[in-house]
Amino acid sequence: MAMPQGSAAYEAAHRVHHLADGREAIFFADANTALPEPAADTRPLDPRREPGELRYDRLTGDWVAVAAHRQSRTYLPPKEECPLCPSGNGRVSEIPAEDFNVVVFENRFPSLGPALGSIPAAAPVQVPAPAYGRCEVVVFTPEHTGSFASLDDARARTVIEAWAQRTAALSAMEGIEQVFVFENRGQDIGVTLHHPHGQIYAYPYLAPTAAKMAGQAVAHLAKTGRPLMQDILDFERNEGTRMVRQGEHFSVFVPYAARWPLEAHLVPHRHVPDLAALNDGEKAELAVMYRDLLRGFDALYDTPTPYIAAWHQAPLEPEARAASRLHLQLTSPRRAAGKLKFLAGSEAAMGAFINDVPAEQAAARLREVMP
Repeated sequence: MAMPQGSAAYEAAHRVHHLADGREAIFFADANTALPEPAADTRPLDPRREPGELRYDRLTGDWVAVAAHRQSRTYLPPKEECPLCPSGNGRVSEIPAEDFNVVVFENRFPSLGPALGSIPAAAPVQVPAPAYGRCEVVVFTPEHTGSFASLDDARARTVIEAWAQRTAALSAMEGIEQVFVFENRGQDIGVTLHHPHGQIYAYPYLAPTAAKMAGQAVAHLAKTGRPLMQDILDFERNEGTRMVRQGEHFSVFVPYAARWPLEAHLVPHRHVPDLAALNDGEKAELAVMYRDLLRGFDALYDTPTPYIAAWHQAPLEPEARAASRLHLQLTSPRRAAGKLKFLAGSEAAMGAFINDVPAEQAAARLREVMP
């Protein structure tokens, strides 16, 4: 049984189960809620595939995953066929229980894994490496409709606890260099399942954006002796016009050089590398502040706002880890009620963003609508 929500030792109770093809499913319980007793998964599933390929792009120095089996993954099924809803009434889903709070399971159609191992720093000419790693799905609720924004305080906290537990567990696995927690929300973003959920990727290499940010953080710390994200947070607090919300442990602001028409960063006041390093008070505040930020995004227009929630956690390499701070980057391509920003020539080809909405204007709108 989990401890009460206000306890200094609160940690979501969890239980590991196994699906028919051997994949792990981890059930997490809300505070003061008993864990479910999952049923045996008797589906006649095909054996798990070997990892796909990682191909090294010598022009950019980036790894590219090739996962052709993902072409057959489930695409926007109706509620009665949703693989993330509870099992029952003669139907067995990916979750072999008639009720649950939060469940994390290994993706049936992973971009990385299921095998683990280390890959070379750079591949020889035209020789692929195995796509080692792990991809997990995080199901926020048994309800088919809604979103993270519709969760109550207790459930939002359980999701945070699940993210923290999985970050710690995945970081300890062989060959893993970075753990990325994220959520794609909305058909305009490209989601393939409507049910409220997110994902976790455990990479065997440092992803390009993470490598760039880690390089900036390491150089800044070496030059100034201060964490880069702390200086950015202090700058935004002092300037003020882009601040959206300040709490005891976290602040939300629209960054000075926002790339997207809707973009907000949620940053801890304490220098922590990842979700697993947060203390009890920080996780409690984060659950509510993050949930309310998403509600603010939805309140901007008459229909739900599509978004990508990207939790930037420190890489596992020691120097980068010491310099990098956990933070959320929440972005949406929505630039008006019926208009989306598409990544065209300058952004897609050159990585040179052009934003139609000034950061100060976006922050003012969020301050008005955020609960």
